[in-house]
Amino acid sequence: MIRNRVKRRLRAITASRLDDLPAGTSVVIRALPAAATATFAELETDVDGALRQAVAKAAR
Repeated sequence: MIRNRVKRRLRAITASRLDDLPAGTSVVIRALPAAATATFAELETDVDGALRQAVAKAAR
């Protein structure tokens, strides 16, 4: 139900951004309890920020 909805949303968001990541990058998305009440747009913002931060950290 809610868990599956969050899972589907995160998969859709992440799938559309995989081509923007460096080749060979592995991604693990962990949904915290707040994700259950977040909108799709809020999840997108959070995922984008986390991916941007991870790529920047990996480039160091």
